[in-house]
Amino acid sequence: MISKNKLTVKKLKKISRGILHVKTSFNNTIVCVTDMKGNVISWASSGSCGFKGSRKSTTFSAQTSAETCMKKAIEVGIKQIDINLSGSGSGREMVIRSIQNLGVFINCIKDITPLPHNGCRPTKKRRI
Repeated sequence: MISKNKLTVKKLKKISRGILHVKTSFNNTIVCVTDMKGNVISWASSGSCGFKGSRKSTTFSAQTSAETCMKKAIEVGIKQIDINLSGSGSGREMVIRSIQNLGVFINCIKDITPLPHNGCRPTKKRRI
């Protein structure tokens, strides 16, 4: 007889509210769902959803990565979400639309893209 190993299943608490972190670049989209303290519940990216090369930067790949990440989070019990958008890629709007279609209530949408306010120190003057 072949003995089967028992798989340990991690029991997660029922969490009703979370934060969705979206990092969009010109090459990839990374989506991560955390609880209110910052502990990661689920994550997905365009590369982990099976897209390769230039197809990772499309809006469709951003939509599928957001849907797969949120489906894992809905299994835990997330019903309300805050969205933090970062970066200047093409999939920002599609991520929000795909989450609305899943039926999750969106509390707020923040844009946390870092912006330089004075820039780097210029190089010193050349002396001849």
